[in-house]
Amino acid sequence: MSEYEKKINIIKDNLDKAKNLRIRAEARLEDLNKQKQEILKELDELGIKPENLEEEILRLKTEIEDLIYKAEKLIPEDLIKSN
Repeated sequence: MSEYEKKINIIKDNLDKAKNLRIRAEARLEDLNKQKQEILKELDELGIKPENLEEEILRLKTEIEDLIYKAEKLIPEDLIKSN
């Protein structure tokens, strides 16, 4: 096999590898776009706009902390201290 044939074969192999990478990347992009659409649909069903997501997360975090605080206050302190 001549030097040129070796170089041509290497180029062909590299092109095949690049083509496979591109195909995998396109498939991954398609999967991510599907996931994005599902998430946007779920947010819409919850009545949350994507641009308000951070505010909603903070609101829910505050609500959870408040509920935990209230739950802790319902447990008698002497019961907690004895254990």
